[in-house]
Amino acid sequence: MLLQQQSPSIDPIKVAINPHNITVDMLRIDKVHEQVSGNKWYKLKYNLLKAKEEGHTTLLTFGGAYSNHIIATAVAAKEAGFKSIGIIRGEETMPLNPTLRQATFMGMDLHYVSRTDYKLKTEPEFINNLEATFGEFYLVPEGGTNQVAIRGAEEIIDDTLVANYDYIISAVGTGGTLTGLISKADGAAKVIGVSSLKGDFLTGEVKKWLASINKEYLTNWKVSNAYHFGGYAKHTRELIAFINNFKIENNIALDPIYTGKMMYGIMDMAANQKLETHSKVLAIHTGGLQGIEGFNKRFGKLIV
Repeated sequence: MLLQQQSPSIDPIKVAINPHNITVDMLRIDKVHEQVSGNKWYKLKYNLLKAKEEGHTTLLTFGGAYSNHIIATAVAAKEAGFKSIGIIRGEETMPLNPTLRQATFMGMDLHYVSRTDYKLKTEPEFINNLEATFGEFYLVPEGGTNQVAIRGAEEIIDDTLVANYDYIISAVGTGGTLTGLISKADGAAKVIGVSSLKGDFLTGEVKKWLASINKEYLTNWKVSNAYHFGGYAKHTRELIAFINNFKIENNIALDPIYTGKMMYGIMDMAANQKLETHSKVLAIHTGGLQGIEGFNKRFGKLIV
């Protein structure tokens, strides 16, 4: 194994408005590594091993200016002895924000492309041009999601957790982590992904990923689109107030992109009979807390 893992803990969560006797615990995978945060550790684990087995010395990946995936890949590459290249959506802005500053500190070589060109990142011609520019590399997709990443995401939970909880709930962005959770639950616990993106396309993405690992028959899951707060990286005062109050009450930080929206969704579902009475819920803290500094830099110190 190329990265040392710390054991995650399970923290009980207070459910303030809870007439239905629903128990919520949080699996703190944000603690598995100080900087390769949460689900990123699991998604990168087998990608690093595959890159090493294939003899690669450089990782190349994609992300936005505040991407959790970019910083996680930069750190993981440095610790595992790889060079790293980050293809960043949009123009370079100086001084660098905290995410990109840390990525460069970890040795990642950043290259910026227009938003129009960035949309071509999965096209063969675009990839060929990158190889012509940078030489041979191991490509890690945006967000880290591919079949080997799903294999890693399956390891987030074990059989005991699946047996002990009625619901396993996670934030969802590209669908890789959710697919791994669905696969591991294997029809037992219900799995819910709380989408941080506007639109209903993620259900189709997860179905495609399940089909890619021959588990399209699993139906014990759904994606909730009710808690995106306007879309990816969007927020409202209500969401920020929830995140700050949650930290005060539970001593657990949440980020405004993924985990804050997920926990808001869980609390709303618990209070409004969207989860079964007397059920036990396991919330997955997928990390991403590094993004809070950049968020506060952009919008003022909203998150305490």
